[in-house]
Amino acid sequence: MAALPVPLPSAKMAAVEKRRLAIVPAASFTDSGRPSVSRAAATAESEEDFLQQVGVTKMLRAALLKVLEARPEEPISFLAHYFENMGLSTPANGGAGEPPGQLLLQQQRLGRALWHLRLAHHSQRTAFNNNVSVAYECLSVSGRKKKPGLDGRTYSELLKRICQEGEAPEEVVAPLLRKIQCRDHEAVPLDVFRAGMLTCFVLLEFVARAGALYQLLEDPTLSVADRRIGQAVLDTLEGALQASSGAAAPAHYLEAGSRLGPDSLAMAMDHALVAQRPSSPMTREEFLEKAAALFIAKVKPVG
Repeated sequence: MAALPVPLPSAKMAAVEKRRLAIVPAASFTDSGRPSVSRAAATAESEEDFLQQVGVTKMLRAALLKVLEARPEEPISFLAHYFENMGLSTPANGGAGEPPGQLLLQQQRLGRALWHLRLAHHSQRTAFNNNVSVAYECLSVSGRKKKPGLDGRTYSELLKRICQEGEAPEEVVAPLLRKIQCRDHEAVPLDVFRAGMLTCFVLLEFVARAGALYQLLEDPTLSVADRRIGQAVLDTLEGALQASSGAAAPAHYLEAGSRLGPDSLAMAMDHALVAQRPSSPMTREEFLEKAAALFIAKVKPVG
């Protein structure tokens, strides 16, 4: 008489079932016999496609490139400001006579454009030009009745914002603005926009260096400089700028001023002091205004 099979304990049956499931391949097979993609792999692929479709991948890559260009001391804070400014994506065409909401949006657009322009120093030519192009796109008007582009009113407003935040006296920058501004409804191409932005930033740096130079000339007890010495320094600066008359870029004028060595300045000051003529004081404001006038005289007007 055959022996009846002895049933396995429940624990052993669970272990057998676990081993059976472990040898089943992760990928299932279709009717054609070819394995299908696992659910996890398909999910990962769909997530990657989604990020690319909505532009997140491209946006993150652009953000990282900006970090590499600017190399900020606090990258996290830099990225936070970057994404905050990226949030303003509605076309701007605000101005006089526009609804209040549109005016607010225009101011936000100007702030965003200015933020991009300040990401890289103008001496970093490639990065600066890239940021200028981004700023231009931020301010470009587009819509059903308007072609993409920048009007003179928005361009001139941005020039004023740059100068106001550059801590240069209004009397110093006003002559430059009159020279490079455009009419309100005039179309401003990218090359004119780039030249205007570069000229403003270079002038602000030129004025800052002139201010540092004036500190070396002024009497610390009177906070003014001797006019003979101040004028001698200005004449020397003018000579350096005249020597660079063949250069067309504003940055070359800044480089010309930077080449003023201590020997040439000392010689000019000695010659000024040799003359025993009575002298009057020269204030910082007057010195900066005259120094800026030398620079602005070299700038070509728009149009």
